[in-house]
Amino acid sequence: MEFTLSIGALSARTGVAASALRYYEDRGLIAATRTPAGHRRFTNTTLRRVSFILAAQQVGLTLEEIEEALAALPADRAPTEEQWSELAAAWRPRLDARIAMLERLRDRLDGCIGCGCLSMRSCGLLNPGDIAADHGPGPRYVLDDE
Repeated sequence: MEFTLSIGALSARTGVAASALRYYEDRGLIAATRTPAGHRRFTNTTLRRVSFILAAQQVGLTLEEIEEALAALPADRAPTEEQWSELAAAWRPRLDARIAMLERLRDRLDGCIGCGCLSMRSCGLLNPGDIAADHGPGPRYVLDDE
């Protein structure tokens, strides 16, 4: 059953500020119709699109990547289960990489993370002479899985 929501109702249902919803509309991520008085009205399928945007942001996707993903979905109706499955499958490698990085961070946070500071006793053992710098800047032992 199709129903419509005002921007305030959509904001309340999704937890997204009305200003952000207007921004999403300006970017073409969501669409609204207008009442004769000029008020925005969103279909209930917009709830799913906004939820998708929120989940994608939590995964770490940029708005450009989210835009690209949403472009593959129908804008005027809810996507099919198959369309959602294809989109979810495309996220899996990125999620797996992020989970692995977070696990490395958790496991190494109290020790040497390969930043090159060499100020902890363990850094002299795990990163002698700042060998982590050969792998690039930043916390190499967290960012890299080597």
